[in-house]
Amino acid sequence: MSLREGFPSMGGSTSSAENATNRENPITFLTATSRIQRMGLKQRSKRLLVPAALRRSITAEHAAAVSRMNDSGLKGMSFDERMSQSERLPLQTPEQRELTYDGTDAGSTTGDGTANNNNNNFMDASFPEMPEIYVVQYATKAALIDIVCCKFVSVFLLVTPVAIWANFHNDSWSPAWIFWLNFVVMVPLAAMLGDFTEELALHTNQTIGGLINATFGNAVEVVVAIQALVANEFRVVQASMLGSIFSNLLLVLGCCFFFGGLYYKEQQFNSAAATSNMGLLALSSIALVLPTPFAEYYNLEDEHVLKISRVSAIFLMFMYLQLLFFQLHTHVHIFEDVPVASTPNNNNKKDDNAEDDEEEKEEEEVPSISLAVAIAGLFCCTALVTYFSEYLVASIDGYTASSGISRTFVGLIILPIVGNAVEHITAVSVAIKDKMDLSMGVAVGSCTQISLFVVPLTVLVGWAVDKPMTLNFPHFEIILYVLSVITVR
Repeated sequence: MSLREGFPSMGGSTSSAENATNRENPITFLTATSRIQRMGLKQRSKRLLVPAALRRSITAEHAAAVSRMNDSGLKGMSFDERMSQSERLPLQTPEQRELTYDGTDAGSTTGDGTANNNNNNFMDASFPEMPEIYVVQYATKAALIDIVCCKFVSVFLLVTPVAIWANFHNDSWSPAWIFWLNFVVMVPLAAMLGDFTEELALHTNQTIGGLINATFGNAVEVVVAIQALVANEFRVVQASMLGSIFSNLLLVLGCCFFFGGLYYKEQQFNSAAATSNMGLLALSSIALVLPTPFAEYYNLEDEHVLKISRVSAIFLMFMYLQLLFFQLHTHVHIFEDVPVASTPNNNNKKDDNAEDDEEEKEEEEVPSISLAVAIAGLFCCTALVTYFSEYLVASIDGYTASSGISRTFVGLIILPIVGNAVEHITAVSVAIKDKMDLSMGVAVGSCTQISLFVVPLTVLVGWAVDKPMTLNFPHFEIILYVLSVITVR
């Protein structure tokens, strides 16, 4: 439908070439220039990036529409004037007129029964549905306030000046005070690190975003493990790795099932995604078990155990890369949320109704801060975690000597709380909201990342800095790990 056909009173004829073009793309100047006004702007405090291809398409349509406007004598009119011009045209009911796809009149009659072959109104035509365009605006200040100050663990940031003072005057502070002050400060820093990681991932596509989340998701554990490795605390490194796996695989997953069961009799989750993660956990348990019997029953020297550990670490890292390729590229559909609704428990009432749940699912997650701010925040949080973890690890010897607590207990129980406290609460809270795929991803997915990425990374980093870090774990801990994987599987 050409612009002259839409405005017959303007006069003029339409060429056959223009009619052919309009049949292929029946979008008039009114559609191209008033798309945002017709559909209305949905106000949001967050930003939805408009794809470059869509911007180019809109620009091309607008340029073509302006050219048609100049040819038809509408140049200089405002949008309101053009709308007023179209409103003065006589309107017709759908029964009086039929429009084909390209907008031409297939035959119509006026109110008194006389034939009318003119296109008196093009507003009744059905135009192709166009994607929504939102206001491009960042709420950086509000987002930073929410990340830094609006979490329940943010109150621990008040201890930061005291921890820095104690680190600079460690001669006058006991190792126990230094240990716990740095421990408390690192809990909110770990939460902030996770928030900036998610914001950074939202600026990328699904593959790169998943890779960023997988890499920086356990950044605190990696930093603490490397600091302990450099300080020759090999036993603390091994215990902290297994402690993180145990806390996620047993404590967090059990809490998700328990608290989710209080609100729902039955809950659905993606069994294919859980099975793939558990299969890789079983594979990692085999790789971790191998060095222990070799060292025990074949009386191998430490050098040979170290070689076996490094080969196993390379194998585990390769399996981790294969998992990322499987999750983010070849089989993305397997890891999508399950569409089946869970059965609610009648004894408990939910505050959110079904409409709110549907709106929440349809709401697209968009970044609230710019890419530069996300990168800067991620860098600052990582630097602060590195600084405080250095003094935390340095105070372990004095703390264990003064308190009587073993290094195994510190690594197995205490240190995993630093990086997983907020993550644990998040997994339980989303399980209560019947988002079991997300809670399973937090619990089981974190175990997979630690066993396939963090554990072999410590061995390879030790190899690079000439530290004899091996996978020769104590027998009791290896037995617990294998039994835990078998039980959950």
